Amino acid sequence: MKTFTSAAGRELKHSTVAADFAIVGGGLAGVCAAITAAREGLKVVLIQDRPVLGGNSSSEVRLWALGATSHMGNNNRWSREGGVIDEIFVENTYRNPEGNPHLYDAVLLEKVITEPNITLLLNTVVFEVSKDGEDTVRSVRAFCSQNETLYDVQAPYFCDASGDGIVGFLAGAAFRIGAEPAAELGEGFAPPAEYGQMLGHSIFLYSKNTGKPVTFIPPSYALKDISAIPRHTHISANDMGCQFWWLEYGGRLDTIHDTESIKWELWKVVYGVWDYIKNSGKFPEAENLTLEWVGSIPGKRESRRFEGDTMITQRDVIEQRHHDDVVSFGGWAIDLHPADGVYSDKPGCTQWHSKGVYPIPYRCLYSRNIRNLFLAGRVISASHVAFGSTRVMATCAHTAQAVGVAAALCKESGLAPRDLTAPDRMRTLQQRLMAIGQYLPGRALADPVDLAREAELTASSSYALDSLPPCGKSIALDAARAMLVPVAAGTMPRVTFRFDADRDAEVEIQLRASQREGNFTPDVTLASRTIKLTAGANREATVDFGVKLDKPQYVFICLMPSGGVSVQLSDTRVTGVLSLVHGANKKVAKNAVQSPSPGIGVDTFEFWIPQRRPDGHNMAVSFDPPICVFGPENVINGVTRPVTQPNAWVAGLGDKAPSLTLAWKQPRTLSRIELSFDTDFDHAMECVQWGHPERAMPFCVKHYRIRDAQGTVLAECRDNHQTRNTVKFPAPVSTGRLVIECLETHGKAPAAIFEIRCYPA
Repeated sequence: MKTFTSAAGRELKHSTVAADFAIVGGGLAGVCAAITAAREGLKVVLIQDRPVLGGNSSSEVRLWALGATSHMGNNNRWSREGGVIDEIFVENTYRNPEGNPHLYDAVLLEKVITEPNITLLLNTVVFEVSKDGEDTVRSVRAFCSQNETLYDVQAPYFCDASGDGIVGFLAGAAFRIGAEPAAELGEGFAPPAEYGQMLGHSIFLYSKNTGKPVTFIPPSYALKDISAIPRHTHISANDMGCQFWWLEYGGRLDTIHDTESIKWELWKVVYGVWDYIKNSGKFPEAENLTLEWVGSIPGKRESRRFEGDTMITQRDVIEQRHHDDVVSFGGWAIDLHPADGVYSDKPGCTQWHSKGVYPIPYRCLYSRNIRNLFLAGRVISASHVAFGSTRVMATCAHTAQAVGVAAALCKESGLAPRDLTAPDRMRTLQQRLMAIGQYLPGRALADPVDLAREAELTASSSYALDSLPPCGKSIALDAARAMLVPVAAGTMPRVTFRFDADRDAEVEIQLRASQREGNFTPDVTLASRTIKLTAGANREATVDFGVKLDKPQYVFICLMPSGGVSVQLSDTRVTGVLSLVHGANKKVAKNAVQSPSPGIGVDTFEFWIPQRRPDGHNMAVSFDPPICVFGPENVINGVTRPVTQPNAWVAGLGDKAPSLTLAWKQPRTLSRIELSFDTDFDHAMECVQWGHPERAMPFCVKHYRIRDAQGTVLAECRDNHQTRNTVKFPAPVSTGRLVIECLETHGKAPAAIFEIRCYPA
């Protein structure tokens, strides 16, 4: 036993940590930046002020993370973000398809702590910045209340991914708060004063059915008058979690310094809402429900936004403006909320979508006046209006991965972040990003070291889209439906559908395309034909559109509504082929047609969206001649998702032993192989509070084997579910041929590979 009575010499424990890259903020942006930088070889310190990682997606807040996929409710097909954030989403879906927030926490923690180059400091709050001169951060000081330790973290490069921008603020980085006037940046959707300048915070609740009656006595601070919430009629006893996103408050306050007051108001609202559900008598179905969980911290939406060398604006989003320094993409709607939040009589949000994904430039990702400070997450350089789209977590994470690679390039050459904007350096950054799975609109990977590009590619078979055979099911043409298919340049094949008609009827069939290359909005009608059906089952109808296509592209074969008519379905699913319906996903769009007010700078267009599995069957359809765009040459074209073509080798349906072969004229000595499989980039993979129909995607190759020219097995994976696989050979392998055997997929879909890269020893 020791007794201490004197104050002399009592000081907090002090620890100095030196790193190549210090990241402040452990939300999804900070996590993905840290993992990316660590894998690029940097020693990284990740400082997080909470006990768990994930920020608003963590078990503390429980907001499902989304990005360009927008709940699959917009026209951004195959747009789930790639790289580390894809790896996290795929792993979480595999382990945690029910969306348990605590299991999701565990996935994030595991991803970080298994990286040997990351030092993770949880429960550690940055409160001081030291600088060298006016424009360079030298170190940050932080305190961990759990171990009573002060940390001085020193690094040549810093990233502020803290949400509120504590490092940038203390360092003197230029920032903005609130909405810009419409005239400043030419933004027609800039909010008027009565709508407010800021988005507020939210706190969610969970309920649980106990199987017996439960009494609820509200705390004294619970909201007494539910009519103070104009949208209280929207409340349902079955809603929980993110479905209560609109329980929002604080947009007219200081969303940084008033956060504690905002939290208390939200607790007042949450307990008042639950009191209304339990005790108003309007929800008898709630008798056995108990309040299982209420958030202890609010999910923040908006505070500081820092200024980079450029600022992304409404026009960048809506017009999908090209940027030479593209390093990421977005695709969530411009999603603004009234500043009065839950107490507003206006709709809880107003969402305007672009016709496709939009590029995010690198110049938004570093401070314009602090030379070694990167920006990640919701603090990047964006106007208030554009922020309505860039702020969502999967977009933040994907963009932060660019910061991780950029920091590595800066460290390798002793550069400042701004220096990477030089054209040659930017091309290097973009190529490095694509090499780790980052999709960049309009760009393709062309790695000069990749030996696969020198190989002759052959396959045991290649899928020819001649027929998606009927499965005995059909669906009514009560809404317009479409098959989205890739076609080569040349004459559009003849198309045959099978119908069941209750009466004699006509069906209009349109051939549509997207005006902008790479979009999936069918805003151009190439041809229209009307077919006549006599009453009866299994009526076959063939359409010859007579259209010549000047380039490879996706087309929409649209069946317009027709009463009493059903189209037969197929249970065959194939990489890069998808069925759509002209409709609205009420989570992200009010109607099947986006119809903005005149003058706000937003497009009018139709939504054609997929249905989630196990629904969303393809239509039974035949093509004459068959569509042949699924060959092995796709695996070296540098694009690893469907864009204007499927960009995948797909095996034939009848191939019992599908394989792809790379052959060189002379033997090559290889150290590793990179493979990219199809984990369905169209599936949104919401991370918490959302159930998914499969643990692994049905298109994904589960079991594969790699052989050399002599048939020797070089590598084998029996239970793959991930998009990207790196196969490192224990010792260099010299061979003139590689054979990748695809032995099993996770579903009935034929085997598919997006990419194969081979690297020399």
